[in-house]
Amino acid sequence: MSRYKTIGIALALTLLAAAAAFASDGHADEGGQTPGMNLFWRLLNIAIFIGVLYKLVGDKARAFFTGRRDGIRTELEDMETRKTAAERRLAEIQESIANLDAERKAILEESKAQAEQLKSVILAEAHKQAEQVREQALRTAENEGKAAIEQLRAALADEIVAAAEALLQSKLDDAQHDKLINNSLTKVVLN
Repeated sequence: MSRYKTIGIALALTLLAAAAAFASDGHADEGGQTPGMNLFWRLLNIAIFIGVLYKLVGDKARAFFTGRRDGIRTELEDMETRKTAAERRLAEIQESIANLDAERKAILEESKAQAEQLKSVILAEAHKQAEQVREQALRTAENEGKAAIEQLRAALADEIVAAAEALLQSKLDDAQHDKLINNSLTKVVLN
């Protein structure tokens, strides 16, 4: 049935019920309608009104409530999905928190091992440098000692030469002096 036909039938039934209601004068005991018949017409009027209302608004109301129900269902499913994701994330975070202590201990152990290794490297380098400084000091002392001995020898040699020269000059006369120079020159030339 088309929509206009339905509206027309509903309007006709409403008018018929209204005509019956106007026909009664409102006194059921004086030959009018009985109270049972009055109730019947009222119930029929309500039924027609509900029928017309259902025809006009029923599909839209059904679509609204169906859509609302589907929306609520979708929202509940979405919330359930988010709840599952949140629980999974919570479990990951709790596991991460539980692992933090182990990770902290591992990092501390690794840091201690690195510190010990660095300490041993630094100590080895310090011992090496100390040994180099000691050897250099020994070489320097040895060189300075040799230099001091050489200076002492040179000074001693100069003093011996000076003393020998003084002794020779006091004991040699000119003839012995010339003879000594000639012998020295002869040795130097022949060698």
